[in-house]
Amino acid sequence: MGYLLLVLGTIGWHAGMFGMFKKAGMNPMFALIPFYNTWLIAEKCEIKKTWFWIQLIPIAGQFVTIWITLIFVMHFKRFNIIHHSLATFLPFLYFPYIGWNKEDKWYGKDVVVAYRKTPTREWIDAGVFAVVAATIIRTFVFEAYVIPTGSMERTLLINDFLFVSKMSYGPRIPVTPISFPFVHNTMPGSITTPSYTKAIQVPYTRMPGYVEVKRNDVVVFNFPAGDTIINLPDFGSKMPYYDVLRGAYKGDRDALMAAYPILVHPYDKTDNYIKRCVAVGGDKLEVRKGILYINDAIGYHPSGSQTDYELSLSAPFTDDFLEKDLGIKIAVDDEHNGRYNKEKDYEETNSHGVNCMLNLTSENYQKVKAQPNVKSIQPIINDGTDENMFPNDTTNKKWNVDNYGPIVIPKKGVPINLTPENIALYKRLITNYENNSFSESAPGKYVINGVATNTYTPKYNYYWMMGDNRHRSQDSRYWGYVPETHVVGKASLIWFSWSDGPRWKRIFSLIK
Repeated sequence: MGYLLLVLGTIGWHAGMFGMFKKAGMNPMFALIPFYNTWLIAEKCEIKKTWFWIQLIPIAGQFVTIWITLIFVMHFKRFNIIHHSLATFLPFLYFPYIGWNKEDKWYGKDVVVAYRKTPTREWIDAGVFAVVAATIIRTFVFEAYVIPTGSMERTLLINDFLFVSKMSYGPRIPVTPISFPFVHNTMPGSITTPSYTKAIQVPYTRMPGYVEVKRNDVVVFNFPAGDTIINLPDFGSKMPYYDVLRGAYKGDRDALMAAYPILVHPYDKTDNYIKRCVAVGGDKLEVRKGILYINDAIGYHPSGSQTDYELSLSAPFTDDFLEKDLGIKIAVDDEHNGRYNKEKDYEETNSHGVNCMLNLTSENYQKVKAQPNVKSIQPIINDGTDENMFPNDTTNKKWNVDNYGPIVIPKKGVPINLTPENIALYKRLITNYENNSFSESAPGKYVINGVATNTYTPKYNYYWMMGDNRHRSQDSRYWGYVPETHVVGKASLIWFSWSDGPRWKRIFSLIK
C-alpha cells in the first residue's frame, strides 16, 4: 500500500509540474526529469543554486525541495497559507490543479516582489521554520532523553537528562517518516494512541559516514521485542507481549489477541532503550557466576556497575551511612530503582542480628565490607534455569542471568549453521529482523524463502546490550540481539540531573 501511494504521488507531482512548466513558458518535458526540474525552477525564480545542492541531502533536503516549489507556486500569485499547505502536504493533487486549470496563470517575479506578509503570516512562517529546523536536528544530529529506570545505575541515574548523538553511527533515515513532531511513538497526553501512520514506510538506510557500534559504547536503540505490544498502560514494554504470550497464554496468539488490544509498531517506533553494548558481531559472550566474559576474557566492568549482595549483620546500618557514604536513597516503593527498600532489602532474623540485601558498586562493596557490623557479604548468584532467558529454550539452553551462554553474536556476512540445538537463537533474526519466510519441513530441516537449507548468512550486524546494574536490568539476556537497524545513537553527555533537586556534580558530565 505504501509503495502504491508513493508511485501515485510521484506521478501526480510530475504531472502537475508538466502543466506548471508549460504555463511558465518552460519546456514541459523537462518537468519530468527528477532534480533537473528543480534546477530549472531555481533558474526561473532566481533562487541561488546553493539551495539546489542542499536539497540533495537525504530527508533534510526534502524540506528545501518543498521550499523551492513553494517559491514556484508564489509566481502563480498563490500566497494564501491554505494554498501553501496544500502544496506542502498534497502536492500530487495541488500541482495538477495549478498546472491544468484555466484560471491559474504565470504572473512572474513582479507579483512576488510586490507581496507583503501580514504579521500573522510572519509568525506562522517563523513557527513552521522552527518546527522544521528542530525536527531535522532531532532526527539527524542529536536528541534529548531522560533515564526512567535504574538498569544502568550507577553509570546513569534515574532522571539523568542526556544528549544522544545520532551522528556517531551515521544518522538513520526515518523508516516511518510521517508522524506528529517532537514525540516518539504516542500522541501527547496519551500512552496508547500512535503518533505516526504506516501509510508510507521506507527501507532501512543510514546516511554516509556510518560507523559500527563499538564494544562498551552506551547506546540508545529501539527495543527489539517491542514491535508487538499489548496496547494498555500497564503493559507496553513494561510487560512485553512475548512474555505474556509465552507465560499466561502458553503460545496461544489467538487467545491473547482476543483478550487484549494489540498494536504492531514499525521497528523505528518501538520504545527507546539505553544499555551498554558489551559484545559486537563475531564476539563470543558468556556469563559465569555473575562475571561477564567476552572472547574468554573478563569483560569491561564499568566503575558504576552494580550487583546484588546478601549481607549478614550484627546490627543494622544507620540511615546516615546508607545515604551519605553509599549514596543509597532510602525509600519504600514497589521497584528498587537504586533505592534501599526497607520492606524488600532489610529483614530482621533474630534479636542478635539481621540479614539484608544491597545493590552495590565495587567501591561501595569495599566500604560495606570494612564495616564492623558486617559478619559476611556475598554476591547473589542465581542457580538453575530461568525460562524467561532468551531464546526461551529450556531444553537446550539452561541459562539464567548469572550463568548464561556461551553464545556467538551474529555478524553480517558470516554464515550460521542451523541445528535443532541452536535454531531458537536465530529464528527471530531470520524472520522478524531480516524479513525472510521460514519453516521447518522436518526436525533439523529448514526452508528459508522456499529453499531448503541448514545455513543462514545475516545481512546486518548484531549487538548484545546489557545494563550496568546487572541484577536489575531487562536486557539482551531476556530478548536477544539488537540489529543495526534498531540502533538510534550514542549516549554522549548528561546535560542535567535531578533527584529532590539538581545533582550538580553530574551536570555536563561525559558518559563513559
